[in-house]
Amino acid sequence: MQVKFSRWSLWIPGVAAAIFCAGCKPESPPPEPRAIDFRKPLPEGMVALRKISPSEYPNFAEQPVDPVRLRAAIDNSLKYLSAPSSRQYFPYLDITHARAAATLQRLRGICDQAIAMGGWNGAWFNEQIVRDFEVYKSYGAPSPDGTAFTDRVLFTGYFSPIYDASLHRGDEYQWPLYKLPPDLDRDPMTGQVHGRKLPDGGIVPYYTRGEIETGNVLPGDELVWVKSRWEAYVITIQGSARLRLVDTGQIYDIGYAGTNGYAYTSPGLQMVSDGVITQDQLSLRGLGAFFAAHPEVMDKYLPLDRAYVFFTERPGGPFGSLNVPVTPLGTIATDKEQKDIYPRAMPAFVKTNIPNASANAPEPFSSFLLDQDTGGAIRASGRCDIYMGVGPQAEAMAGYELQQGELYYLAVKPELMPIPADLSTDGANSK
Repeated sequence: MQVKFSRWSLWIPGVAAAIFCAGCKPESPPPEPRAIDFRKPLPEGMVALRKISPSEYPNFAEQPVDPVRLRAAIDNSLKYLSAPSSRQYFPYLDITHARAAATLQRLRGICDQAIAMGGWNGAWFNEQIVRDFEVYKSYGAPSPDGTAFTDRVLFTGYFSPIYDASLHRGDEYQWPLYKLPPDLDRDPMTGQVHGRKLPDGGIVPYYTRGEIETGNVLPGDELVWVKSRWEAYVITIQGSARLRLVDTGQIYDIGYAGTNGYAYTSPGLQMVSDGVITQDQLSLRGLGAFFAAHPEVMDKYLPLDRAYVFFTERPGGPFGSLNVPVTPLGTIATDKEQKDIYPRAMPAFVKTNIPNASANAPEPFSSFLLDQDTGGAIRASGRCDIYMGVGPQAEAMAGYELQQGELYYLAVKPELMPIPADLSTDGANSK
């Protein structure tokens, strides 16, 4: 999903100014207000969330929540936290690893109660959240003048495409997706890419998207072949796909295995800047239609995004970057390039708008989602991606999602945490 920004202006007619200053030098109109830059990173050392008082809490019962779907997403986050490697990303503010797990268990218990009571009861659900949890709110994007924060987050959408593919190159299947190359050197714990390991042990920057797509630099590392360069690009942006294998007739799920270590850059924004497309075409749907009519332009613009995602077969998915399944309208992707941007696996509460099922009109959306993924294009505290699901309808919804809103996180009140057997969990005592 490419990000487009709107700008508005204010002005004072010169005639009105002349009424109050006849014979004076005409005043210049006020400068045009600057747009919010949702991609601007936080200052060094600053975290994305702040704890808020109960008077600032949103209405958690504004719209119905499916407790069965929410519980399933919670279980996926609990699975992630059960892995020893998850401990390195805590504490986050005052949220220890033990408190993160207790938060999910407490919220899961509330879902169990709601299911036992026969389903959604908004007033009761809101009461449980306010009683049992502390709430943290995203600072969002910085204000245009850089003196404060807006509390506003720009929400976009992502999805898992369904495309035809082949395990072998031939006929119309000419564009490969690659598995993790053996010469990619990265940290075994964090996955951070160091570069390409040379035979003599030296490290150099890894191949860029342009080199991988057109330079034949990874022969033998092809995982599967798709019909078009655009389909291959979309899959690397979304991070997963469900493929129909023409060889066998089977469904082949692939998911994220790693990256080449480069940050995402938007080809679409540069195309708008160059006058190649209009702002109205700045979406996956619009770009796909443009490149279908002008495939030669891909050679110039797609390599501007040097980031590339590698894949592996992942049955039972789609999976997010936490290596657990993602849930339609139950998972978000945020910036986790550093551990202190947003907390992994934690329950979030989103207030924004999303396209309706026909993807032709935005509708209010407020719900609990789990932070279980990282988006290649999702950087900074002012950005968040909502997982829309699998297939064409999810693609349409993701393609039209571009809405501001608010982002909150929950953490169980410390006094409600169970007393652990080992009080040294995460290096801090728990109440």
